[in-house]
Amino acid sequence: MWSSTRALRRLRVALLLTGLLTGLATAGAHAWADAALLMEQPFGGFGSVNPTGHSAVYLDHVCAETPVRLRMCAPDEDGVVISRYHKVGGYDWIAIPLVPYLYAVDRVEDIPATVDPALEASLRDEYRREHLLDIVPNTTVAEVHGEPPPGDWIQLVGASYDRKIYGFQIETTREQDEHFIALFNDRRNVSHFNLFYRNCADFSRNLINVYYPHAVRRNFLVDLGITTPKQVARSLAKYARRHPGLEFSTFVIPQVPGTIPRSHPIRGVVESMVKSKKYVVPLAILNPQLTAGLVIAYFTDGRFHIPKGTEKVLLPDQEDDKEPSVSPTAE
Repeated sequence: MWSSTRALRRLRVALLLTGLLTGLATAGAHAWADAALLMEQPFGGFGSVNPTGHSAVYLDHVCAETPVRLRMCAPDEDGVVISRYHKVGGYDWIAIPLVPYLYAVDRVEDIPATVDPALEASLRDEYRREHLLDIVPNTTVAEVHGEPPPGDWIQLVGASYDRKIYGFQIETTREQDEHFIALFNDRRNVSHFNLFYRNCADFSRNLINVYYPHAVRRNFLVDLGITTPKQVARSLAKYARRHPGLEFSTFVIPQVPGTIPRSHPIRGVVESMVKSKKYVVPLAILNPQLTAGLVIAYFTDGRFHIPKGTEKVLLPDQEDDKEPSVSPTAE
């Protein structure tokens, strides 16, 4: 049974800025903590070719002293989203406060009801200039005078403009948060990004395993040894089912409405091959035995059933899109 947790209510409260936030803080809601794996849909041309998406982790009691140094949150703060990125400032991981990560603004009341590509780019660059120049500096005259720099830094803020995001939330303790902060602040934060064995999903897998050792594992059968966001979610859901006393829930943050193209369904490695004619047909012609093995692997251990019912985190004036939501039930 996958029920809503106190941390999911905190996330909803943080986004909606209701008076309940003050009430929760006053009542001592900061005596508990949670972590949420964010499984984010792929988008754009690269997302069509590589539909594995992006992975990050939201920690509701860990905050950013700087984007590359962590501390415990104050009572009125709502945590950070932390992930690994490709060629952003030379760092292995970067931590961004929750609301900017999702919407590229500091305050919930500044989140637009709808967005187009021009507004998205403007909000991102404005946030970069105010908060992230040490990591993403202006390097050309054009950038100094208003042009945003190219690069993957855009994934640091405004994620909900490009993607639908699924959350898999698990309880943590203050002691676990303090251990995590000490561990990551003490490590060298230098990028060695590799798409196949040191990607964003590997980072999320290792981060969650700091809190719950061996909770999340690779799947060499259905992802050919590559860690994918979907495998991290599947593995975490299985871990939660094996530990029924552990508080666990799911939620989905819809993509902000507007003229930006909608994100694509998220898939694993073998699933991408099995469900795509451009891959499976040529492979079946060249090597039918291998293709049959991949199909069997997918149906044996690769499916991640998506029934309806997961709670959605909606902003004021944002309508439910009525699409099926993720629930962590592996078939």
